[in-house]
Amino acid sequence: MKIIFHGHACFEIQGNSGSVLIDPFLSGNPMAKVKPDDFKNLSGILVSHGHSDHLGDAVQISKNTGAPIIAVYELARYCERQGATVHSMHIGGKYKFPFGLVRLTQALHGSAAESSNGELVYTGLACGFLIQIDGLWLYHAGDTGLFGDMELIGRRHPIEVAMVPIGDNFVMGPEEAVYACQLLKPKQVIPMHYNTFPLIKQDVTEFINLLHRKALESKGRALNYEEAIEI
Repeated sequence: MKIIFHGHACFEIQGNSGSVLIDPFLSGNPMAKVKPDDFKNLSGILVSHGHSDHLGDAVQISKNTGAPIIAVYELARYCERQGATVHSMHIGGKYKFPFGLVRLTQALHGSAAESSNGELVYTGLACGFLIQIDGLWLYHAGDTGLFGDMELIGRRHPIEVAMVPIGDNFVMGPEEAVYACQLLKPKQVIPMHYNTFPLIKQDVTEFINLLHRKALESKGRALNYEEAIEI
């Protein structure tokens, strides 16, 4: 399995049975190096919530590739009205796709999309994703604050890689993200949702050092844009 970081909270997961894209915020991302048209063959597009820096280019990529947007019901219906192919789910549910299994988890965050006239459109609850591909569990926390049931998530799923936000202000800051990893107990941690904008600027080296001091079960690794790891 290969995990490619496309910036902010966007990851591409390539497994033996297909590839998925998570939170494809590319257009409008000042640091993104890939474009929506660069994706030709996808099995699914996972979107954690309706904010523009996560929904991003999901609808266009779905139209281009035919890949379904996998999201909570309200967000999926919103995307369907924009012309995307969708698969609706909701928090606590799971579904086995050809590429692997997806379970939606809670996330402490809001979710709304912005219409062409600037009005906010309700898109359900924000979520995170537990994804089992090639027999391994991955956890993409989405945009979230710290919550105690992360311990339950880690207890029930042997997490190989956790992707956790550290940018603060809108999501967990570095200290809370480290505590989250103490609860989740993943083997590897990839920080996300930081340094895209000045408001979420963080010293990722400090986060990695704190993680290694506090969460002894986990190894942290900060990825550059378009950097990949294989597990």
